[in-house]
Amino acid sequence: MHRAWIISGFLLAVGLLSAAVWSYGYRQALAQLRQQAEADLDLASDRLSTQLQVYQELAVLMAEHPGLLGLDDPTRRPAAKALLLEVADKTAALDVIFADTNGKVLATAQGVAGVNVADSTAFARAMQGALGSEHGILESLGRRTFSYAAPAFGTDGQVRGALMVIADVEDVEETWRGSTQAVLFTDRTGRVFISNRSELLFWTRAGDGMGLVPPTARPTDFETQRLGPHEIWRLGWGPYLPARALHLSRDLPVIGMTGEVLMDVAPARRLAGLQAAAVAAICLAFGAMLYLATERRRTLADANAVLESRVAQRTRALTAANTALRREVAERQEAEAALKRAQAELVQAGKLSALGQMSAGISHELNQPLMAIQQFADNGAAFVKRGRGDKAGENLGRISEMAARMARIIKNLRAFARNESEPMGKVDLVQVINTAVELTEARLRADGVLLHWQAPTGPVFAWGGEVRLVQVFVNLINNAADAMQGQTDKRIELELAAGPRLQVTVRDTGPGIADPDRIFEPFYSTKAVGSSEGMGLGLSISYGLVQSFGGDIRGANTGGGAVFTVELDYFKEDKVA
Repeated sequence: MHRAWIISGFLLAVGLLSAAVWSYGYRQALAQLRQQAEADLDLASDRLSTQLQVYQELAVLMAEHPGLLGLDDPTRRPAAKALLLEVADKTAALDVIFADTNGKVLATAQGVAGVNVADSTAFARAMQGALGSEHGILESLGRRTFSYAAPAFGTDGQVRGALMVIADVEDVEETWRGSTQAVLFTDRTGRVFISNRSELLFWTRAGDGMGLVPPTARPTDFETQRLGPHEIWRLGWGPYLPARALHLSRDLPVIGMTGEVLMDVAPARRLAGLQAAAVAAICLAFGAMLYLATERRRTLADANAVLESRVAQRTRALTAANTALRREVAERQEAEAALKRAQAELVQAGKLSALGQMSAGISHELNQPLMAIQQFADNGAAFVKRGRGDKAGENLGRISEMAARMARIIKNLRAFARNESEPMGKVDLVQVINTAVELTEARLRADGVLLHWQAPTGPVFAWGGEVRLVQVFVNLINNAADAMQGQTDKRIELELAAGPRLQVTVRDTGPGIADPDRIFEPFYSTKAVGSSEGMGLGLSISYGLVQSFGGDIRGANTGGGAVFTVELDYFKEDKVA
């Protein structure tokens, strides 16, 4: 019964740990997805604004064209019509119209707007001497249109008419329809007017927080959830929309609309699930090995008790059973040898236990470059489609850097497993700090922490190991961010100073260090019991790494927070790793 309680408690602990790893990995993945969603929404918004701006500029430039003068004379209208038709063909405009001050159409390329445009909002704005715009549905063709109207002035400075350019929205959105993420643009009434998902067109914004409502019926499968700074929508709106999506929006005052994007969070959930499964598998494997070792030790203890009983029985008949006694002594020696082997296996199990404890940190360190590689790959593909090979090349270069960085992380893990260490040598301390800042950027942004780091213009070379130095500064930055949880003023300052030795200071605005004398002791932590970040090993590990490089690290209070100072030796050519 006691053994069953222990096993149940262990399985419960593994379940809780896996759930914590899943939650943390999911939030980290959502932060990466949010960056990608913002980039996709910015790209789609800029593309739409740029395409519509072509028609806006066309209206302004054509309004004063000499070929549109004197159209009160009917004999000049055929030439004007030919001119407008040529412009419409070259710009893919649905129609180009010139109307007098009463809205009467004097010349038109296609004639789709009728003979009078006086009721047009854009035309009324043009009659006031300003550029007008409007969007709506052209009843004669049943098409969505976006119209611009520019005033044309006479020699007396008065408005003599207006040139209207009518753009077909379907032609504008044709270039990005069906792209990976669902993008939509709503007007001021909350109606979806432009989207790369045609099934969402003319849906309207619900006033009770139910997302979007179709023109015919109200969707029942909708739920919104806040997860930190992220807004998650649970949808049931069709096979071409994600079941769960990260929702972002952006105001576009230039065209009077709001851009929105729905980013599928299924990849983030899968990645978090894989991380949680890996942690659970490692913990279960360690538990199984520990259980087998315990059972073996119990068996040996039982065997030892039996052996002692036999020895006691044989002692009473020592003279008569001398041969049997020698045999029992030999059995006892074999049992002791087996016990030593079991103890050696327990040492190996302890080493595997340490690897198991490191697994969550290793998976987190690999998760960041993996998500960055995905982001840079997506951005690179977008830039290739736009014909910007230089920017795509930059993204491929960043992917190569992230792959090299993952290789260094895996190299350190292999070195730990084989009792190896990364050779020390020449390290660019500026690049090390830049890498640490990059690794912690997403977490600091999510926690609202402002980090100030003014990098020197050139490299500063120190003696140490690059990957381990990055880990030191990542630990210090994360420790500072943890200390400022719950505060409104969250600032971290990094400074690199050159003196007899290189000095890097990490200063925060937190509550300070409660016990500076114990801050580098293993398992010493002021975080809440049960916290996934409360192991108390970060500063202890950093202390050991800096000491291994021949440097020093110390912490102190400043009255307005804490400051940690890392001292390192300059790189010298005559040093041997």
